[in-house]
Amino acid sequence: MNAPMTDRTPWSREEFEQQLRAKGRGYHIYHPFHVMMYEGKLTREQLQCWVANRFYYQISIPQKDAAIMSNCPDKEVRKEWIQRIIDHDGDENNVGGIEAWIQLGQAVGLSREDVTSLKFVAPGVRFAVDAYVNFAKQRPWQESVCSSLTELFAPHIHQQRISSWPEMYPWIKEEGLIYFKKRLGEARRDVEQGLAVTLDYFSQTRELQEKALDILQFKLDVLWVIADAIMLASTNIKVEQHVDYLRQPR
Repeated sequence: MNAPMTDRTPWSREEFEQQLRAKGRGYHIYHPFHVMMYEGKLTREQLQCWVANRFYYQISIPQKDAAIMSNCPDKEVRKEWIQRIIDHDGDENNVGGIEAWIQLGQAVGLSREDVTSLKFVAPGVRFAVDAYVNFAKQRPWQESVCSSLTELFAPHIHQQRISSWPEMYPWIKEEGLIYFKKRLGEARRDVEQGLAVTLDYFSQTRELQEKALDILQFKLDVLWVIADAIMLASTNIKVEQHVDYLRQPR
């Protein structure tokens, strides 16, 4: 007796986009650490640990984007994608996201050296971020573009912090919110480009569409693991103790 046929017809472009957006259920905004952050339950030390650790992700974003460009033969895509690097590195006219994150660090009570030295970065954070950058270096550029689509869910978390932090964490200096305000517009623009590339390239077959969902899940897992590592570091030991641990000979 023949096995029942499975419908492998590609989803329509609209259905495929809905499938991608549905992945937002696994976004790190639902991680226990981020829930605690939104509810105002993090201590000063825990927020400092989060900012210091996430800086490693921030400085790796332009490297990821440069890797995508190096693998992309399409001039028109590169002309648009290079704006992402400028957004984070900055230029003579604009403060980039990296500098804005350093200002966030200072707003929560860290020094510039505390942030830029990477001395607070947990091993798990390094491992997860490096895995993401290596993915962008090694995979076809369309797959790396697809992995960036966690930006679909980012504007909500940025707005959440802008709205809730002044009440939940009044001790944070207002200039520390510049990064989140900056990314509100940038992320929406980036989503349009990344989504267009993904829908065009992966809509050809159901297999490709499902592969795109797996790629997006990989990036969601990266962000979740980063949150896991930060929660462990900031819950079990204070920042100063964490530094002592990292300095121990391996």
